Amino acid sequence: MTLTEIRPGAVTSQAIAGRGPWQLAWRRIRTDRVAMVSGLVVILLCALALATPLIAAWNGHGPDDQFRDTGITAQGLPVPPNGEFWFGTDRLGRDLFIRVLYGARVSLLVGVVATGLAALVGVVVGLLAGYYGGVVDTVLSRLMDVVLSFPYLIFAIAVVSIAGPSLTATIGVIAFYSWAAIARVVRGQTLSVKEREYVEAARSMGAGDFRIMFVDILPNLLAPVIVLTTLLVPAAIVFESTLSYLGLGIVPPTPSWGNLLSEAQGFYRVAYWYLGFPAATLLVTTLAFNLVGDGIRDAIDPRMERLFGRRRRTRKGA
Repeated sequence: MTLTEIRPGAVTSQAIAGRGPWQLAWRRIRTDRVAMVSGLVVILLCALALATPLIAAWNGHGPDDQFRDTGITAQGLPVPPNGEFWFGTDRLGRDLFIRVLYGARVSLLVGVVATGLAALVGVVVGLLAGYYGGVVDTVLSRLMDVVLSFPYLIFAIAVVSIAGPSLTATIGVIAFYSWAAIARVVRGQTLSVKEREYVEAARSMGAGDFRIMFVDILPNLLAPVIVLTTLLVPAAIVFESTLSYLGLGIVPPTPSWGNLLSEAQGFYRVAYWYLGFPAATLLVTTLAFNLVGDGIRDAIDPRMERLFGRRRRTRKGA
């Protein structure tokens, strides 16, 4: 039967399937080639970071193994990229490719764990401030303002001077500095959502405050939290690299993109690869995470994209 033979009011065999907001967001992001390619880059980087010990065992080069005979030239300089050392070597004759991969493990671990802790604290604080209001909101909002206005480098220096530079201290500093941004967004959304009818209905049926916050309100805040979290991961990675570059983060010989850049800054004229490969890896990683975050934001809330598209069409029509 063709389309022209279907009588008005006839019921077809194929039912119309409804689509939820997450299904619509997934359909939008699948059409965004930049976000999909960036997502594949992020997945590839994470896979390489997880497989780094296997790659090092297959290659036979550990992150701290020094190859004095083949990894350093007669002039005492690092060896350029070749068949044995794909990214060349560093100033001590260590395989730079393996050290960059181990640095990816550290940077991605710090970025994901610190952002996860910041999201957890930010969501809880934002829900409490937005839901209860009054004195609770005032105190927590002023705390957010203090954290957001505090110079993070001074705070990092103070923490390191007390606890010493370490992975735990780096994660703690980044999480402390990041949670307030998530809390402020969650607080604003909670102020709006808590006035809706289904929240009033849950309250009238005797639901407790914590059930309303975490069962009725929180699921409606997941979209902005996910978007903000994906955009905070690259910021945390850059933050960790900055601290390690300044000697306040990961301590050598443990490789990190930040301390690799710090070690290579005196060799950029004679060994471009020493500085170039860690910097390029850091750039590609942060760019990929940012593009994925932008794609998720546009997929979840396409109104901004439509607004810009309407403005572009108006200008063309003018």
